[in-house]
Amino acid sequence: MIPRDPEQLLADARQGSRAALARLISYVENAGEQHLATATLVYSPSSPHVIGLTGAPGAGKSTLTDQLITTALRHGSFAGANPFTRVAVLCVDPSSPFSGGALLGDRFRMQDHATDERVYIRSLATRGNLGGLSLAVPDAVRVLGAVGFDLVVLETVGVGQMEVDVASTADTTVVVLNPGWGDAVQAEKAGILEVADVFVINKADRAGTSETRRDLERMMDMGPVTSWRAPIVETVAADGRGVEDLWEELARHHHFLAGEGHELRRRQRIAHELDRVLGALLRESVHTGAAADRYEEQLDALMSGSTDPYRAARALLFPA
Repeated sequence: MIPRDPEQLLADARQGSRAALARLISYVENAGEQHLATATLVYSPSSPHVIGLTGAPGAGKSTLTDQLITTALRHGSFAGANPFTRVAVLCVDPSSPFSGGALLGDRFRMQDHATDERVYIRSLATRGNLGGLSLAVPDAVRVLGAVGFDLVVLETVGVGQMEVDVASTADTTVVVLNPGWGDAVQAEKAGILEVADVFVINKADRAGTSETRRDLERMMDMGPVTSWRAPIVETVAADGRGVEDLWEELARHHHFLAGEGHELRRRQRIAHELDRVLGALLRESVHTGAAADRYEEQLDALMSGSTDPYRAARALLFPA
């Protein structure tokens, strides 16, 4: 029988129990005391190295992730870095509006690794709970680190604000595009270009690859000059072409962070997570108990035009 106590679950997971690890991650997916107990138990400002893959559905992220698992286990590490002996994959999925479960079948594209004890693959679903995935993802990463995973590949779906938030958990964010990727202005407005450390043009055997590369280069030329310019890698994940080149760029970014960028990026990431926790707790505080009645009163006042959102928010946060 699987225990329910987070401390016992953590001890069992460190001994190799996949069932205990699954329950710990389920705890951080859901709001409540078990989430808080688990998050507190595994908290550390350090974590496994995290590679985030994001981009539009159908870009080939899951196939690329499968290739990265193979590459990571073959190389064992970035040159001169700590070895990667165990690799985890978190697939951030949209949720079914009926069951709350994950809709995507990402793990079916990674079946070659399903029985490898060095690999753990898990989907995280947006279930509408407090903080959603923006809080669950960093906690799940820490759980994986606490039980001995050195590398986590974080795969997200889409190009909206949730994906940008989730990508902020990563040490290196890879934006995956396809040839003929569409309206560059819309992609920039979505914010996805701002978080890219590496661009991948996947399915690069298709027409339009050179035009996509040109568009990306032009957009980066128009942006601010920074100490790191995102490289562009062409891959065909279906047969592994270009994946070694991608691994080299990931290693190069890792070494860049170890130099001038590591502490600043880590501080920014921790600050971002703190802000998200604060936001989630503030939202919870105005929707529970007596505050819930005040929230409805302020909604009524907004509907009638007797207040505005700024005064309403202050009234909720700082009641007289």
